[in-house]
Amino acid sequence: MFFINFSFLSFSQDLSQGNIEVIQDIRIDTLIKKHIYLNKVKHNIKGWRIQIFFDSGNNSKKMANDTKNEFIDKFPQAEAYIIFRAPYYKIRVGDFRTKMDAQRFLKDIINDYPNAFVIKDEINYPKLD
Repeated sequence: MFFINFSFLSFSQDLSQGNIEVIQDIRIDTLIKKHIYLNKVKHNIKGWRIQIFFDSGNNSKKMANDTKNEFIDKFPQAEAYIIFRAPYYKIRVGDFRTKMDAQRFLKDIINDYPNAFVIKDEINYPKLD
């Protein structure tokens, strides 16, 4: 315990003189710059969504748009996304950080979308108020 206190006092004394020397590997600066760059260009993180629609065929795009609009009318607080991965259109809703949050919301919408299920997805960052 005495050694820890002594080290702290010694460090505090250096701070009062205004002299701090940081010795670090130059690769740390490279990693920090890369981290900052990735945060600027990447606009999503790993999370969970609920898939409420999945279809392919002649009218699948129209049906996907109709389903999305219907969902937004019923649940305006949640985001809805149309995803197209040939040949399927999918509607996924929500941006949930945890599976538990997604399952909680699934209980709210399951009567309107009985085939809905929770799925891992890339989600948007939470909105800052």
